[in-house]
Amino acid sequence: MSAGLWNLASFLIALIILIAVHEWGHFWVARRCGVKVLRFSLGFGKILWNRKGKDGTEYSLSLIPLGGYVKMLDERIETVPAELKSQAFNNQSVAKRTAIVAAGPLANFVFAVVAFWLVFLLGVPGVKPVIGEITPSSVAYQAGLRSGMQILKVNQQAVTDWEGVSYGFVGAAGQSEINLTVESESGVQQRIMLPLTDWNISPDEPLPFRKLGFSPLAPEILPELAQLTPGGAGEKAGLQVGDKILSVNQISVNDWQQFAKTIQQSPDIPLQLQVSRDNQTISVTLIPERRETKDRIIGFAGLMPVVKPLPEKYLTETRYGPVDAVSHALKRTAEVTKLTLDVVGKLLTGTISVDNLSGPISIAKGAGDSAGFGLVYFLGFLGLISVNLGIMNLLPLPVLDGGHLLFFGIEALLGRPVPEKVQDIAYRIGAALLMCLMAIALFNDFTRF
Repeated sequence: MSAGLWNLASFLIALIILIAVHEWGHFWVARRCGVKVLRFSLGFGKILWNRKGKDGTEYSLSLIPLGGYVKMLDERIETVPAELKSQAFNNQSVAKRTAIVAAGPLANFVFAVVAFWLVFLLGVPGVKPVIGEITPSSVAYQAGLRSGMQILKVNQQAVTDWEGVSYGFVGAAGQSEINLTVESESGVQQRIMLPLTDWNISPDEPLPFRKLGFSPLAPEILPELAQLTPGGAGEKAGLQVGDKILSVNQISVNDWQQFAKTIQQSPDIPLQLQVSRDNQTISVTLIPERRETKDRIIGFAGLMPVVKPLPEKYLTETRYGPVDAVSHALKRTAEVTKLTLDVVGKLLTGTISVDNLSGPISIAKGAGDSAGFGLVYFLGFLGLISVNLGIMNLLPLPVLDGGHLLFFGIEALLGRPVPEKVQDIAYRIGAALLMCLMAIALFNDFTRF
Protein backbone atom coordinates (compact mmCIF):
# COMPACT_ATOMS: atom_id res chain seq x y z
CA MET A 1 0.00 0.00 0.00
CA SER A 2 1.36 3.44 -0.94
CA ALA A 3 2.11 6.00 1.78
CA GLY A 4 -0.80 8.18 0.64
CA LEU A 5 -3.34 5.35 0.83
CA TRP A 6 -1.95 4.18 4.16
CA ASN A 7 -2.25 7.69 5.61
CA LEU A 8 -5.79 8.02 4.25
CA ALA A 9 -6.89 4.65 5.64
CA SER A 10 -5.35 5.39 9.06
CA PHE A 11 -6.95 8.85 9.09
CA LEU A 12 -10.40 7.47 8.27
CA ILE A 13 -10.15 4.78 10.95
CA ALA A 14 -9.07 7.36 13.54
CA LEU A 15 -11.76 9.81 12.44
CA ILE A 16 -14.57 7.24 12.54
CA ILE A 17 -13.52 6.06 16.01
CA LEU A 18 -13.34 9.60 17.45
CA ILE A 19 -16.59 10.75 15.83
CA ALA A 20 -18.38 7.62 17.06
CA VAL A 21 -17.12 8.27 20.60
CA HIS A 22 -18.17 11.93 20.51
CA GLU A 23 -21.66 11.30 19.12
CA TRP A 24 -22.18 8.31 21.41
CA GLY A 25 -21.63 10.68 24.35
CA HIS A 26 -24.50 12.90 23.14
CA PHE A 27 -26.66 9.85 22.38
CA TRP A 28 -26.11 8.04 25.68
CA VAL A 29 -26.88 11.06 27.87
CA ALA A 30 -29.84 12.15 25.71
CA ARG A 31 -31.46 8.74 26.15
CA ARG A 32 -30.96 8.89 29.93
CA CYS A 33 -32.44 12.36 30.07
CA GLY A 34 -35.64 11.07 28.43
CA VAL A 35 -35.03 12.66 25.00
CA LYS A 36 -36.16 10.69 21.95
CA VAL A 37 -33.27 10.15 19.52
CA LEU A 38 -34.45 9.87 15.93
CA ARG A 39 -31.13 9.13 14.22
CA PHE A 40 -27.54 8.29 15.15
CA SER A 41 -25.40 8.88 12.06
CA LEU A 42 -21.73 8.45 11.31
CA GLY A 43 -20.93 10.58 8.27
CA PHE A 44 -22.90 12.98 6.10
CA GLY A 45 -24.51 12.84 2.67
CA LYS A 46 -25.91 9.75 0.99
CA ILE A 47 -26.85 6.98 3.43
CA LEU A 48 -24.93 3.78 2.65
CA TRP A 49 -26.44 1.62 5.41
CA ASN A 50 -29.12 2.04 8.04
CA ARG A 51 -31.39 0.09 10.29
CA LYS A 52 -33.99 0.95 12.88
CA GLY A 53 -33.40 -0.36 16.38
CA LYS A 54 -35.96 -1.61 18.86
CA ASP A 55 -35.56 1.71 20.67
CA GLY A 56 -36.98 3.51 17.62
CA THR A 57 -33.65 5.15 16.71
CA GLU A 58 -32.39 4.91 13.15
CA TYR A 59 -28.69 3.99 12.97
CA SER A 60 -26.90 4.89 9.75
CA LEU A 61 -23.56 5.14 7.96
CA SER A 62 -23.25 7.86 5.33
CA LEU A 63 -20.95 8.46 2.38
CA ILE A 64 -18.82 11.37 3.67
CA PRO A 65 -16.97 10.24 6.84
CA LEU A 66 -16.03 13.75 7.98
CA GLY A 67 -18.44 14.07 10.86
CA GLY A 68 -21.58 12.69 12.39
CA TYR A 69 -24.67 13.74 14.26
CA VAL A 70 -27.37 12.72 16.71
CA LYS A 71 -30.79 13.91 15.57
CA MET A 72 -33.14 14.40 18.52
CA LEU A 73 -36.83 15.17 18.61
CA ASP A 74 -37.09 18.99 18.65
CA GLU A 75 -40.09 21.30 18.15
CA ARG A 76 -37.84 23.94 16.62
CA ILE A 77 -37.14 21.62 13.69
CA GLU A 78 -40.38 19.71 13.13
CA THR A 79 -43.91 19.29 14.40
CA VAL A 80 -44.02 17.08 17.48
CA PRO A 81 -47.16 15.14 18.48
CA ALA A 82 -48.63 16.17 21.83
CA GLU A 83 -47.88 12.79 23.41
CA LEU A 84 -44.15 13.13 22.55
CA LYS A 85 -43.59 16.76 23.57
CA SER A 86 -42.07 15.71 26.88
CA GLN A 87 -39.39 13.80 24.93
CA ALA A 88 -38.37 16.79 22.78
CA PHE A 89 -34.91 18.26 23.37
CA ASN A 90 -36.15 21.85 23.48
CA ASN A 91 -38.58 21.02 26.31
CA GLN A 92 -35.88 19.74 28.66
CA SER A 93 -34.48 21.77 31.54
CA VAL A 94 -31.34 23.81 31.04
CA ALA A 95 -29.44 21.31 33.20
CA LYS A 96 -30.47 18.35 31.01
CA ARG A 97 -29.75 20.17 27.75
CA THR A 98 -26.35 21.20 29.12
CA ALA A 99 -25.58 17.62 30.12
CA ILE A 100 -26.54 16.30 26.67
CA VAL A 101 -24.41 18.82 24.78
CA ALA A 102 -21.42 18.57 27.14
CA ALA A 103 -21.48 14.77 26.94
CA GLY A 104 -19.87 14.73 23.47
CA PRO A 105 -16.63 16.52 24.45
CA LEU A 106 -16.62 14.71 27.80
CA ALA A 107 -16.75 11.36 25.97
CA ASN A 108 -13.63 12.41 24.03
CA PHE A 109 -11.76 13.04 27.29
CA VAL A 110 -12.92 9.71 28.72
CA PHE A 111 -11.82 7.95 25.53
CA ALA A 112 -8.41 9.63 25.79
CA VAL A 113 -8.00 8.22 29.31
CA VAL A 114 -8.90 4.73 28.01
CA ALA A 115 -6.49 5.06 25.07
CA PHE A 116 -3.62 6.19 27.30
CA TRP A 117 -4.49 3.44 29.81
CA LEU A 118 -4.05 0.86 27.04
CA VAL A 119 -0.81 2.55 26.00
CA PHE A 120 0.66 2.25 29.51
CA LEU A 121 -0.73 -1.26 29.90
CA LEU A 122 0.88 -2.48 26.66
CA GLY A 123 4.12 -0.58 27.28
CA VAL A 124 5.53 2.54 25.65
CA PRO A 125 8.95 2.10 24.04
CA GLY A 126 11.05 5.23 24.15
CA VAL A 127 14.56 6.66 23.99
CA LYS A 128 16.23 8.36 26.94
CA PRO A 129 16.67 12.09 26.31
CA VAL A 130 20.42 11.91 25.77
CA ILE A 131 21.78 14.74 23.64
CA GLY A 132 23.51 13.71 20.44
CA GLU A 133 24.72 16.33 17.98
CA ILE A 134 25.35 19.90 19.18
CA THR A 135 25.85 22.68 16.65
CA PRO A 136 29.00 24.68 17.56
CA SER A 137 28.28 28.32 18.54
CA SER A 138 24.53 27.58 18.74
CA VAL A 139 22.30 28.84 21.56
CA ALA A 140 22.37 25.38 23.14
CA TYR A 141 26.18 25.17 22.96
CA GLN A 142 26.67 28.64 24.40
CA ALA A 143 24.29 27.83 27.26
CA GLY A 144 26.43 24.83 28.23
CA LEU A 145 24.69 21.83 26.69
CA ARG A 146 27.06 19.15 25.41
CA SER A 147 26.78 15.89 23.54
CA GLY A 148 26.18 12.94 25.88
CA MET A 149 24.24 14.91 28.51
CA GLN A 150 20.87 13.49 29.55
CA ILE A 151 17.95 15.86 30.16
CA LEU A 152 16.29 15.02 33.48
CA LYS A 153 13.83 17.93 33.87
CA VAL A 154 12.27 20.61 31.69
CA ASN A 155 11.02 23.59 33.72
CA GLN A 156 11.15 21.41 36.84
CA GLN A 157 8.99 18.72 35.18
CA ALA A 158 10.72 15.30 35.17
CA VAL A 159 11.12 13.73 31.72
CA THR A 160 12.13 10.19 30.80
CA ASP A 161 12.04 10.35 27.00
CA TRP A 162 12.15 12.80 24.08
CA GLU A 163 8.36 13.03 23.91
CA GLY A 164 8.36 14.58 27.36
CA VAL A 165 11.12 17.00 26.31
CA SER A 166 9.12 18.04 23.24
CA TYR A 167 6.00 18.67 25.35
CA GLY A 168 8.08 20.81 27.68
CA PHE A 169 9.45 22.97 24.87
CA VAL A 170 6.04 23.42 23.25
CA GLY A 171 4.64 24.52 26.60
CA ALA A 172 7.52 27.00 26.93
CA ALA A 173 6.68 28.83 23.69
CA GLY A 174 6.58 32.56 24.38
CA GLN A 175 8.88 32.37 27.41
CA SER A 176 12.22 34.20 27.46
CA GLU A 177 14.08 31.09 28.66
CA ILE A 178 13.65 27.46 29.62
CA ASN A 179 15.10 25.72 32.67
CA LEU A 180 16.79 22.37 32.00
CA THR A 181 18.23 19.96 34.55
CA VAL A 182 20.84 17.76 32.89
CA GLU A 183 23.25 15.04 33.89
CA SER A 184 26.67 14.60 32.31
CA GLU A 185 28.10 11.22 31.30
CA SER A 186 30.13 11.26 34.54
CA GLY A 187 26.93 11.62 36.61
CA VAL A 188 27.23 15.31 37.53
CA GLN A 189 23.90 17.18 37.53
CA GLN A 190 23.49 20.87 36.75
CA ARG A 191 20.83 23.39 35.82
CA ILE A 192 21.08 25.21 32.51
CA MET A 193 19.01 28.23 31.52
CA LEU A 194 18.47 28.09 27.77
CA PRO A 195 17.49 31.46 26.18
CA LEU A 196 14.39 31.36 23.94
CA THR A 197 14.43 34.98 22.81
CA ASP A 198 14.74 34.32 19.06
CA TRP A 199 13.14 30.86 19.12
CA ASN A 200 9.66 29.89 17.97
CA ILE A 201 7.81 26.69 17.15
CA SER A 202 7.91 25.65 13.51
CA PRO A 203 5.35 23.25 11.98
CA ASP A 204 8.08 21.99 9.63
CA GLU A 205 10.22 20.77 12.55
CA PRO A 206 8.71 17.89 14.59
CA LEU A 207 11.37 18.33 17.30
CA PRO A 208 10.99 21.96 18.44
CA PHE A 209 14.38 22.16 20.20
CA ARG A 210 16.43 21.39 17.08
CA LYS A 211 16.30 25.06 16.07
CA LEU A 212 18.23 25.82 19.27
CA GLY A 213 21.12 23.70 18.08
CA PHE A 214 20.81 20.23 19.62
CA SER A 215 19.35 16.90 18.57
CA PRO A 216 18.64 13.54 20.21
CA LEU A 217 21.30 10.87 20.26
CA ALA A 218 20.44 9.00 17.07
CA PRO A 219 21.14 5.50 15.77
CA GLU A 220 24.12 5.23 13.44
CA ILE A 221 23.05 5.58 9.82
CA LEU A 222 25.31 3.76 7.37
CA PRO A 223 25.84 4.76 3.71
CA GLU A 224 24.34 1.43 2.70
CA LEU A 225 20.96 0.90 1.03
CA ALA A 226 18.26 -0.96 2.97
CA GLN A 227 15.27 -0.09 0.77
CA LEU A 228 14.42 1.68 -2.50
CA THR A 229 11.16 3.37 -3.43
CA PRO A 230 9.62 1.48 -6.39
CA GLY A 231 9.94 3.60 -9.52
CA GLY A 232 12.11 6.16 -7.71
CA ALA A 233 15.28 7.79 -9.01
CA GLY A 234 17.49 5.29 -7.19
CA GLU A 235 15.79 2.26 -8.71
CA LYS A 236 15.84 3.86 -12.16
CA ALA A 237 19.59 4.40 -11.80
CA GLY A 238 20.10 0.69 -11.15
CA LEU A 239 20.91 0.87 -7.45
CA GLN A 240 20.08 -2.20 -5.37
CA VAL A 241 19.47 -3.11 -1.73
CA GLY A 242 22.83 -3.79 -0.08
CA ASP A 243 24.79 -1.32 -2.21
CA LYS A 244 27.39 0.65 -0.22
CA ILE A 245 27.94 4.23 -1.39
CA LEU A 246 31.66 4.91 -1.67
CA SER A 247 31.78 8.29 -3.39
CA VAL A 248 29.73 10.97 -5.16
CA ASN A 249 31.36 12.90 -8.00
CA GLN A 250 34.74 11.52 -6.82
CA ILE A 251 34.21 12.82 -3.27
CA SER A 252 34.33 10.07 -0.63
CA VAL A 253 31.14 9.46 1.34
CA ASN A 254 31.77 8.97 5.05
CA ASP A 255 28.21 9.16 6.38
CA TRP A 256 24.64 9.07 5.13
CA GLN A 257 23.80 12.67 6.06
CA GLN A 258 26.54 13.91 3.75
CA PHE A 259 25.19 11.77 0.89
CA ALA A 260 21.56 12.83 1.54
CA LYS A 261 22.55 16.52 1.58
CA THR A 262 24.26 16.15 -1.80
CA ILE A 263 21.10 14.57 -3.26
CA GLN A 264 18.87 17.33 -1.87
CA GLN A 265 21.12 19.98 -3.41
CA SER A 266 21.09 18.31 -6.84
CA PRO A 267 17.55 18.16 -8.31
CA ASP A 268 17.67 16.99 -11.95
CA ILE A 269 21.50 17.03 -11.81
CA PRO A 270 23.34 13.77 -12.72
CA LEU A 271 25.53 12.44 -9.89
CA GLN A 272 28.31 9.96 -10.54
CA LEU A 273 28.37 7.33 -7.79
CA GLN A 274 30.94 4.70 -6.95
CA VAL A 275 29.15 1.78 -5.31
CA SER A 276 30.42 -1.39 -3.66
CA ARG A 277 28.31 -4.41 -4.62
CA ASP A 278 29.24 -8.05 -4.03
CA ASN A 279 32.86 -7.02 -3.36
CA GLN A 280 33.03 -5.19 -6.66
CA THR A 281 33.11 -1.45 -7.32
CA ILE A 282 30.70 -0.23 -9.98
CA SER A 283 29.75 3.18 -11.37
CA VAL A 284 26.17 4.44 -11.31
CA THR A 285 24.64 7.66 -12.62
CA LEU A 286 21.90 8.91 -10.29
CA ILE A 287 19.61 11.79 -11.31
CA PRO A 288 17.60 12.95 -8.24
CA GLU A 289 13.96 13.83 -8.89
CA ARG A 290 12.88 17.44 -8.48
CA ARG A 291 10.50 18.13 -5.59
CA GLU A 292 9.09 21.43 -4.35
CA THR A 293 8.66 22.16 -0.66
CA LYS A 294 7.23 25.23 1.05
CA ASP A 295 10.32 27.37 0.57
CA ARG A 296 12.72 25.53 -1.73
CA ILE A 297 13.29 22.91 -4.41
CA ILE A 298 15.15 19.74 -3.41
CA GLY A 299 16.38 16.55 -4.99
CA PHE A 300 14.83 13.21 -4.03
CA ALA A 301 16.13 9.72 -4.83
CA GLY A 302 13.84 7.36 -2.88
CA LEU A 303 16.65 5.65 -0.94
CA MET A 304 16.50 4.29 2.62
CA PRO A 305 19.75 3.59 4.49
CA VAL A 306 20.74 0.83 6.88
CA VAL A 307 20.22 2.02 10.45
CA LYS A 308 22.09 0.45 13.38
CA PRO A 309 19.85 0.46 16.47
CA LEU A 310 20.85 2.34 19.61
CA PRO A 311 22.43 0.31 22.41
CA GLU A 312 19.90 -0.99 24.94
CA LYS A 313 21.21 1.33 27.68
CA TYR A 314 19.61 4.26 25.85
CA LEU A 315 16.22 2.56 25.43
CA THR A 316 13.29 2.71 27.84
CA GLU A 317 9.88 1.11 28.16
CA THR A 318 7.15 2.62 30.31
CA ARG A 319 4.75 -0.12 31.40
CA TYR A 320 2.33 -0.38 34.33
CA GLY A 321 -0.17 -2.87 35.70
CA PRO A 322 -3.93 -2.41 35.14
CA VAL A 323 -4.43 -0.40 38.35
CA ASP A 324 -1.33 1.81 38.21
CA ALA A 325 -1.95 2.51 34.52
CA VAL A 326 -5.20 4.32 35.43
CA SER A 327 -3.49 7.09 37.40
CA HIS A 328 -0.82 7.51 34.73
CA ALA A 329 -3.48 7.66 32.01
CA LEU A 330 -5.34 10.37 33.94
CA LYS A 331 -2.09 12.27 34.41
CA ARG A 332 -1.20 12.02 30.71
CA THR A 333 -4.69 13.23 29.72
CA ALA A 334 -4.36 16.18 32.09
CA GLU A 335 -0.89 17.02 30.70
CA VAL A 336 -2.10 16.90 27.10
CA THR A 337 -5.17 18.98 28.01
CA LYS A 338 -3.04 21.64 29.71
CA LEU A 339 -0.57 21.71 26.82
CA THR A 340 -3.37 22.04 24.25
CA LEU A 341 -5.04 24.85 26.19
CA ASP A 342 -1.67 26.63 26.45
CA VAL A 343 -1.17 26.35 22.69
CA VAL A 344 -4.72 27.58 21.95
CA GLY A 345 -4.18 30.55 24.24
CA LYS A 346 -0.87 31.37 22.57
CA LEU A 347 -2.45 31.10 19.13
CA LEU A 348 -5.16 33.56 20.18
CA THR A 349 -2.63 36.01 21.63
CA GLY A 350 -0.25 35.69 18.68
CA THR A 351 2.57 34.14 20.72
CA ILE A 352 2.44 31.15 18.36
CA SER A 353 1.89 31.78 14.65
CA VAL A 354 -1.26 30.49 12.93
CA ASP A 355 1.17 28.73 10.59
CA ASN A 356 1.15 26.00 13.25
CA LEU A 357 -2.52 25.18 12.64
CA SER A 358 -2.91 21.78 11.02
CA GLY A 359 -5.69 20.46 8.82
CA PRO A 360 -6.81 17.01 7.68
CA ILE A 361 -3.71 16.38 5.53
CA SER A 362 -1.32 16.87 8.46
CA ILE A 363 -3.59 14.82 10.73
CA ALA A 364 -3.76 12.06 8.10
CA LYS A 365 0.03 11.97 7.91
CA GLY A 366 0.23 11.83 11.69
CA ALA A 367 -2.28 8.97 11.75
CA GLY A 368 -0.38 7.07 9.06
CA ASP A 369 2.99 7.56 10.73
CA SER A 370 1.71 6.48 14.16
CA ALA A 371 -0.12 3.46 12.74
CA GLY A 372 3.04 2.48 10.88
CA PHE A 373 4.99 2.37 14.17
CA GLY A 374 2.48 0.03 15.79
CA LEU A 375 -0.68 -0.19 17.90
CA VAL A 376 0.77 1.58 20.95
CA TYR A 377 1.74 4.66 18.95
CA PHE A 378 -1.61 4.71 17.14
CA LEU A 379 -3.46 4.54 20.46
CA GLY A 380 -1.32 7.42 21.75
CA PHE A 381 -2.19 9.41 18.62
CA LEU A 382 -5.91 8.70 19.14
CA GLY A 383 -5.67 9.87 22.75
CA LEU A 384 -3.93 13.08 21.71
CA ILE A 385 -6.40 13.89 18.92
CA SER A 386 -9.37 12.96 21.12
CA VAL A 387 -8.29 15.55 23.72
CA ASN A 388 -7.86 18.13 20.95
CA LEU A 389 -11.30 17.29 19.55
CA GLY A 390 -12.89 17.63 22.98
CA ILE A 391 -11.26 21.02 23.58
CA MET A 392 -12.09 22.28 20.07
CA ASN A 393 -15.77 21.42 20.56
CA LEU A 394 -15.81 23.35 23.84
CA LEU A 395 -14.70 26.58 22.19
CA PRO A 396 -17.51 29.17 22.57
CA LEU A 397 -18.38 29.27 18.87
CA PRO A 398 -22.16 28.96 18.31
CA VAL A 399 -21.80 26.16 15.73
CA LEU A 400 -19.84 24.05 18.23
CA ASP A 401 -20.93 22.40 21.47
CA GLY A 402 -19.23 25.19 23.39
CA GLY A 403 -21.47 27.76 21.69
CA HIS A 404 -24.59 25.87 22.74
CA LEU A 405 -23.27 25.67 26.29
CA LEU A 406 -22.66 29.43 26.23
CA PHE A 407 -26.30 30.03 25.23
CA PHE A 408 -27.51 27.68 27.97
CA GLY A 409 -25.41 29.58 30.51
CA ILE A 410 -26.95 32.88 29.41
CA GLU A 411 -30.41 31.30 29.58
CA ALA A 412 -29.74 30.10 33.13
CA LEU A 413 -28.66 33.62 34.16
CA LEU A 414 -31.51 35.50 32.44
CA GLY A 415 -34.24 32.96 33.11
CA ARG A 416 -35.22 32.86 29.43
CA PRO A 417 -33.70 31.49 26.21
CA VAL A 418 -31.54 33.68 23.98
CA PRO A 419 -33.82 34.99 21.15
CA GLU A 420 -33.71 32.73 18.10
CA LYS A 421 -32.84 35.71 15.87
CA VAL A 422 -29.77 36.44 17.99
CA GLN A 423 -28.81 32.76 17.95
CA ASP A 424 -29.19 32.65 14.15
CA ILE A 425 -26.86 35.63 13.69
CA ALA A 426 -24.37 34.12 16.12
CA TYR A 427 -24.47 30.79 14.26
CA ARG A 428 -23.66 32.56 10.99
CA ILE A 429 -20.75 34.43 12.54
CA GLY A 430 -19.49 31.26 14.23
CA ALA A 431 -19.72 29.29 11.00
CA ALA A 432 -17.77 32.00 9.17
CA LEU A 433 -15.03 32.01 11.82
CA LEU A 434 -14.83 28.22 11.77
CA MET A 435 -14.57 28.22 7.96
CA CYS A 436 -11.74 30.76 8.18
CA LEU A 437 -9.86 28.55 10.65
CA MET A 438 -10.38 25.52 8.40
CA ALA A 439 -9.20 27.48 5.36
CA ILE A 440 -6.01 28.54 7.20
CA ALA A 441 -5.38 24.95 8.34
CA LEU A 442 -5.89 23.59 4.80
CA PHE A 443 -3.64 26.29 3.35
CA ASN A 444 -0.93 25.36 5.84
CA ASP A 445 -1.32 21.69 4.85
CA PHE A 446 -0.96 22.40 1.14
CA THR A 447 2.12 24.56 1.67
CA ARG A 448 3.80 21.89 3.82
CA PHE A 449 3.28 18.90 1.54
